[in-house]
Amino acid sequence: MCSSTSPSRSRTKARISQHSKDRRAEHIRTRQRTPISTDSARTRSSYLARSMARLLPSAVAAVAITAAVLVAGLPAAWAASPAADDAPPYRNHTVGGTDGWFFNVKTNATSGDYSDWAAGETFYLGDYLIFKTNDNSSVVQTTNATTYALCDASEDLEQTTSIYGGGGGGGGGLEQNSTIAVALTFEGTNYFFSEADGGVQCQQGMRFEIKVEHGQGLPPSLEHPSPAPKGRVLAPPPAGTAFSGTGGVEPGDGAGDNGGAGRNGACRAAAAGGQFLGLAIVVSLAVLVAT
Repeated sequence: MCSSTSPSRSRTKARISQHSKDRRAEHIRTRQRTPISTDSARTRSSYLARSMARLLPSAVAAVAITAAVLVAGLPAAWAASPAADDAPPYRNHTVGGTDGWFFNVKTNATSGDYSDWAAGETFYLGDYLIFKTNDNSSVVQTTNATTYALCDASEDLEQTTSIYGGGGGGGGGLEQNSTIAVALTFEGTNYFFSEADGGVQCQQGMRFEIKVEHGQGLPPSLEHPSPAPKGRVLAPPPAGTAFSGTGGVEPGDGAGDNGGAGRNGACRAAAAGGQFLGLAIVVSLAVLVAT
């Protein structure tokens, strides 16, 4: 007797067969998609690597420019750093101490050992040297070593050379006493001497040299000093020094131990340093954007 397949069983087999085909097709599609996805990731990685390679030189250049700009601005910015605030306050130094700045022509000798006195002092920009003297002697301030060695400033026209006082010589004991205040406005080696009596006073020891350190730097009152005196007359008192009726020197703006003006100047310099840093950052960003 012949067997026959029912329609329902035929449909079931057909569905199973179709389901198997669908699963095989899905498996094939999955295997085909996998290498495509991997290639895409590799492509993206390669693109990022190339982009980084292009940007790296520009970034390095920007960093180099920033470093160069900052290094160039460091001296000005650090001049007003906290280290400058830690510097000693401005001071008045009485030259020779109680011995003063005098020369006795009878004994052919000075009233003090000025080189020994200077060796015991520390000097900074903005300090003042106070010469208690008379019109028998002069005060020459210079940074010219040749002028100092010759004890003669008559041919020295440099702006760093100043001549204070009459220096008439004589030493008869009737000379008028005076006080000369000289501001220290030049960093480094400074020379002082009396050229009176044709340089004899200088040759006999009325001379000394000092090393002026930066300290707080110049206070505002001394940043633009008036032209240095060259004539053999008593120079007017420098800005920032007030003379009392007894001939003494009172601390003023930039003289004595107040130290205020120097710190104000340091603050302004620090602000300038901050603006400089901002400019450096802007330049670096501009370089990056341009690339």
